[in-house]
Amino acid sequence: MLKKLLTTAFLLPLSILAFSQDLTPILNTYKFRNVGPLRGGRVTAVAGVESKPSVFYMGATGGGVWKTDDYGITWENISDGYFPTPSIGAISVYQKQPEIIYVGTGSDGLRSNVITGKGVYKSVDEGKTWAFIGLKESGQIGAVEIHPSNPDIVYVAAIGQAFARNEERGVFKTTDGGKTWDKVFYHSDSVGISDLELAPDDPNTIYAGAWRGERKPWTIISGSSEGGVYKSTDAGKTWNKLTNGLPTALTGKIDFAVSPADPNVVYANIEASENQGGLYRSADRGESWEFVSDNPNLTNRPFYYTNIEANPKDANTVYNNSLRFLRSYDGGKTWRSISTPHGDNHDIWINPNDTTIWIQGNDGGANVTQNSGKSWSTQFNQPTAELYTVEVDDQYPYWLYAGQQDNYSAIAVPSMAPISVQAGSNSYIINVGGCETGPAVPKPGNPNIVYSNCKGRFGVYDKTSGQEMQYYVGASNIYGHNPTDLKFRFQRVAPIHVSQHNPDVIYHTSQYVHKTTDDGKTWEIISPDLTAFDPEAQVISGAPITRDITGEEYYSTIYAIRESKLKEGLIWVGANDGPVHVTKDGGKNWDNVTPNMPKGGRVDAVEPSPHDPAKAYVAVLRYLLGDDKPYIYKTEDYGKTWSLLTDGTNGIPGDFPTLVVREDPEKEGVLYAGTQFGLFISLNDGETWTPFKSNLPVTPITDIKIHQDDLVMSTMGRGFWILDNLTSLRAVNSIGSQAVVMFDTKPAFRNTLYARSETNGPEYPRGGAQLDYYLADKQDNLRLELINEKGEVVRAFRADAPKGEKVDTTRNMSTEFSEPPASGGLPNNAGMNHFTWNMRHQGGWDKDPKRAYTGNGPLVSTGTYKARLVAGDQVVVKDVEVRLDPRVTMVSEEEVAEQEALTLEVQAFRDEIEKLIAAVEEEKEALKMVLEKESPAKNVQLKKDRLDAIYNELVTPDGTYMEPMLKDQASYLYSMLGQADQKPGQDAYERLEELKSKFEAIKKQFDGMK
Repeated sequence: MLKKLLTTAFLLPLSILAFSQDLTPILNTYKFRNVGPLRGGRVTAVAGVESKPSVFYMGATGGGVWKTDDYGITWENISDGYFPTPSIGAISVYQKQPEIIYVGTGSDGLRSNVITGKGVYKSVDEGKTWAFIGLKESGQIGAVEIHPSNPDIVYVAAIGQAFARNEERGVFKTTDGGKTWDKVFYHSDSVGISDLELAPDDPNTIYAGAWRGERKPWTIISGSSEGGVYKSTDAGKTWNKLTNGLPTALTGKIDFAVSPADPNVVYANIEASENQGGLYRSADRGESWEFVSDNPNLTNRPFYYTNIEANPKDANTVYNNSLRFLRSYDGGKTWRSISTPHGDNHDIWINPNDTTIWIQGNDGGANVTQNSGKSWSTQFNQPTAELYTVEVDDQYPYWLYAGQQDNYSAIAVPSMAPISVQAGSNSYIINVGGCETGPAVPKPGNPNIVYSNCKGRFGVYDKTSGQEMQYYVGASNIYGHNPTDLKFRFQRVAPIHVSQHNPDVIYHTSQYVHKTTDDGKTWEIISPDLTAFDPEAQVISGAPITRDITGEEYYSTIYAIRESKLKEGLIWVGANDGPVHVTKDGGKNWDNVTPNMPKGGRVDAVEPSPHDPAKAYVAVLRYLLGDDKPYIYKTEDYGKTWSLLTDGTNGIPGDFPTLVVREDPEKEGVLYAGTQFGLFISLNDGETWTPFKSNLPVTPITDIKIHQDDLVMSTMGRGFWILDNLTSLRAVNSIGSQAVVMFDTKPAFRNTLYARSETNGPEYPRGGAQLDYYLADKQDNLRLELINEKGEVVRAFRADAPKGEKVDTTRNMSTEFSEPPASGGLPNNAGMNHFTWNMRHQGGWDKDPKRAYTGNGPLVSTGTYKARLVAGDQVVVKDVEVRLDPRVTMVSEEEVAEQEALTLEVQAFRDEIEKLIAAVEEEKEALKMVLEKESPAKNVQLKKDRLDAIYNELVTPDGTYMEPMLKDQASYLYSMLGQADQKPGQDAYERLEELKSKFEAIKKQFDGMK
């Protein structure tokens, strides 16, 4: 019968029609899992609830809106599924009715990786649901202010688009809760509003900071003669520019603070030229101003920081969020630093009912204090890491590596729990050298060596010692330079690439390609300048007020490099100012093969095809130039000609900038693209694209690797994500008209480790073999059987098992063994189905016929199993390979097979014990009825006493620390044999024989009573 069934599987069509239905329902069945780090990323907006002091909200720059109701002990995302962008600029709660919340998207910290806002959102149920209420094109939003006694009146400070001019900027006002908006203040298409403040005692009095803020790839523009402080006293109908005592030259970013304790006092933190930047204070509602402090921290990197706040109960107590978090008790004249869990501070909200309670946001996340900053809640509970790239090593389980924005070192986390730890998943986060920007690239064949970069500083990190050797190319500090004067122009995320053919060959890029074969001790330049190097873009960044040169704006550098897996020395590179080059001879000769595309875009990724050496892809990002269009190009002739794969109408929307593209190494033409707002897939080499959303949050996909048949991704705001097992996904376009399809399987490892689940923590899978199958329609009597190499069914599952049905344990005469009954839980959905077999035999006998044999038994030994899917009269069979954990060094496959055999023997022995216990209980129950009669015979009582004695030999009596009897002794032995991969010890065999002997004696007593 088995042979017949196996043959049936091969009768399926070998040539299958292309699968033509909408991919989305199939894609939605695949589930991504977050693998951390459970470590906060940048937060630029926070808010709280006056009447509920434990409730706070935070807005991450790439992670959306989160809520806590326990003072920051736990956080819950409340914007996923509602917001089309994860970038948050402002959060405002209507305090008289705190279920009403307004959120302005688009962070006001205009970094080069800032994510575009998509308007304003409103909730009327404390964030459970959200509605879009307009201002989609307003770009970045600096503030949202609600009228204190009318939640329908709201003001929005629109900074505008970060990288281009636009009309939808200024002050917007709604009087109907967001149904309609009026632009009540507008200066120009290049000047927006960085902050708004309503006078606490008169909401018709409004202060607004006009700011010319814009970024280019090569500079930061902050300030102009048009900027400044504006005031309205008629709810925004008219505005006056305030000048008395304020900066007289160029004015940049501005932030305000007004305390309800004294509404006459207004603070303005102002970026300004000619040494006029700092804190200004007015005691007469802005009619006149006093320059009270030029503390340099107040206006440090103003485009990024600039946030001032006054204590609601004391107008002389002021807080400043910047590189450091400062507090002043004398109206801003003198300042002292307060330690926060992380530097780079952005926002604070203070509860006006108890001003010792704050929430504060910085580049490490959000943190809550209940004692005025003496202690804070942790940031190791927020999965909002901003990661620039992802690299993977070749160990099992593999680890993921990246530079995380503003958290000291580059980091690595495991794809699944590698060992048992007591402190949870944060124990797995390790430093791997470099610094926040990365990248970090493990050495193939030796994951203990990591090549890391920190803003152009190449290092070799040794995990075994925790030391990092430094081998900077040029050994020159690149900060603070005009790029024209630099010998080597390194971007702060300068790439590192290890050869696919020789792990001792490492490439590192400035405007040149640098090569080392001795771990960085010596470097060789193997290319000319491969950038466009437009002289007009070679400037000191930060204008016209604040100089800011960290390498982030070095425009003409090589941003992406990859060597072909198919041909050694075939290397593709892309620059952040547009050009694409290729060499076929390891750098001796280079060809400029730039696609015919708009100039100046950042070549964010190059992807040599793993199937054809002449084919390659590039992903180009132009949103830093104000162009949000997606640009992915393909060449099939070494770059002589290119075709655009993203025209805005074939799946990837026209306003989704593209960050990365990768081709599947196993299936040619399967492409994965990361955009600013999520993941896309193409099954036809880029002709069409489909959004790959499923449970993946909206966030930029910054990098993708396909590794060990998994899709591995980094994001700019939600950490690392993995889609396990791409095997079936690669083949969904071959389903055609088939009613039942079972896909090839990925080898499964006998990994017995499992990490506990944590709130928002990494999701680690249990060991198992994933079995994917497609059903055109729901099937009757769907059944899945796992068959070992002897032809024995070791486990079976079925769908739609009727409740209460008795298990059939009849011996199968065709195979001459008793097949296990089928457990329930097999998916049976029209479309794609995913099922994981945990690599275990069926469970043991139970007196309840509904539960007999349906639980989990021992782990199977290694080998090739058959997965047999029976759907009506169709049978499909696939091989399932079970492998030993490659880390196991103290046991062989033969010994694991011995372990399996003994454990099965013990399980069968336990079944015999359970059956005997059930028989004894049945006899006892029968005697109970006789003993309840009047004057039972003495022999009946004697029989009961003998049954009780037998029962007590089998079952441990109730009580504290009672002696374990036979049933528990057998379970104890069974447990000992299943803790790890091992050869059973001699004591196990001897103990089993002891227990069997005792069992036979007990059973003989029982049989003798019949």
